[in-house]
Amino acid sequence: MKASIVWMIVGVLAAIVILVVAIGFALPVRHKAVGEARFNQPPAKVFAAITDVKSFPSWRPSVKTVEVVADPEGKQQFREIGSDGTILFQVERVVRDKQLVTRIADRSLPFGGSWTYDLISDGDATILRITEDGEVYNPVFRFVSRFVMGHTSTIDRYLADLAGHLGEPRTVPGDQ
Repeated sequence: MKASIVWMIVGVLAAIVILVVAIGFALPVRHKAVGEARFNQPPAKVFAAITDVKSFPSWRPSVKTVEVVADPEGKQQFREIGSDGTILFQVERVVRDKQLVTRIADRSLPFGGSWTYDLISDGDATILRITEDGEVYNPVFRFVSRFVMGHTSTIDRYLADLAGHLGEPRTVPGDQ
């Protein structure tokens, strides 16, 4: 009797794993996620905060250290080391006080893609819109990213951390 219960539990767990993998394979590798927040700061101040990579550990709890890395192509690269592991980023585009585009430059990770930070002037404030054009290569990670964590969880955490760094509560555009 006890052995049959153990085998039943093993069978159910195996079925769950197979279902997660099957759903993960059915999900697209690429996704787009968008999040935004309004900050009572001018674009220059928000831009300075998001481009000062060496200061990230002081206001992003998930980042323990940042190393600026030399790139043979002359593009800025930096490596974040923290609770999400070690991730190498490359700066793809910079339009001062208006836009920043970064891309994950480490192809060995189970995920990749880019983040586009658009700074939109809103009177004396700034709306920061982050667009993630993400890729999740591992089907189990795709399932977790889509159904457990949610595609915007990292964006939401980043915006909340930035709000704290700028000394204000996070607000979504339209909230006053």
